[in-house]
Amino acid sequence: MKIGFIGLGVMGQPMAGHLIEAGHDLQLYRVKDKSRPLVDMGGHASDSAREVAEASDVIILMLPDTPDVDGVLFGENGVAEGLSSGKTVIDMSSISPVATRDFASRIASLDCAYLDAPVSGGEAGAKAATLSIMVGGAQQDFDKVLPLFEAMGKNITLVGDVGAGQTAKIANQIIVALTIEAVSEGLLFASKAGADPAKVREAIMGGLASSKILEMHGKRMIDRTFEPGFRISLHQKDINNALESARSLRLALPSTALAQELFNTCAAQGHGELDHSALVRALETMAAHEIGV
Repeated sequence: MKIGFIGLGVMGQPMAGHLIEAGHDLQLYRVKDKSRPLVDMGGHASDSAREVAEASDVIILMLPDTPDVDGVLFGENGVAEGLSSGKTVIDMSSISPVATRDFASRIASLDCAYLDAPVSGGEAGAKAATLSIMVGGAQQDFDKVLPLFEAMGKNITLVGDVGAGQTAKIANQIIVALTIEAVSEGLLFASKAGADPAKVREAIMGGLASSKILEMHGKRMIDRTFEPGFRISLHQKDINNALESARSLRLALPSTALAQELFNTCAAQGHGELDHSALVRALETMAAHEIGV
């Protein structure tokens, strides 16, 4: 397929690379020094989102937040200006479900298909092409682009209509945030009580408390390795979407709100660009104790 890919950051660059490796012709926008290897692989740098859309059958977005998607789709020289009947837009960013449904309606008015397909798995999953991909949209549109998803991920699910993918991603981010918080509290308690947190983690990995977050992020907390796989600032954005959506549903998410306050504390301490496992630092500040120290 002729594919446009817009957003070549930590996640987008390896995702686009897998599509090139799968034999697809890629038009790329926002190529910077770090993403220049994609051009060396055979991708084509474009000067605008409009140019990408004009040259592509399927346009994929992988952008930080809702306003970024809005601007790339509908701003000057945006995707919408380059669309023609029958093309497909796939937004793989993690943004507001409410905005997603509005964007989809505006793209549909141009006789084009729209899928929201946010991902989970972080930088490691993007590089290994093992992302979980949560999709909202029509079955026929999903079937058409399934080979593209299969080049980037492993667990690919059509959740429901447009917006359902973003709803699933919000649920995912709630669970991830609360599990990071739980692992942080458990390991901090063990360390403060005088036990070796590495040995405690090893012991409970075989029980009901075992999880990928305990495995991966628990080790980060113990080893003090907080280089970002997924930044606190981005998780704050996702949890903000969760809390805003919950308010519109008249739904209380008290533990989610607490996790956001801990992320806010980390950001206030200058840790917003660290990995989200660094949430533990907010709890460590309150305890006046670091894990392993």
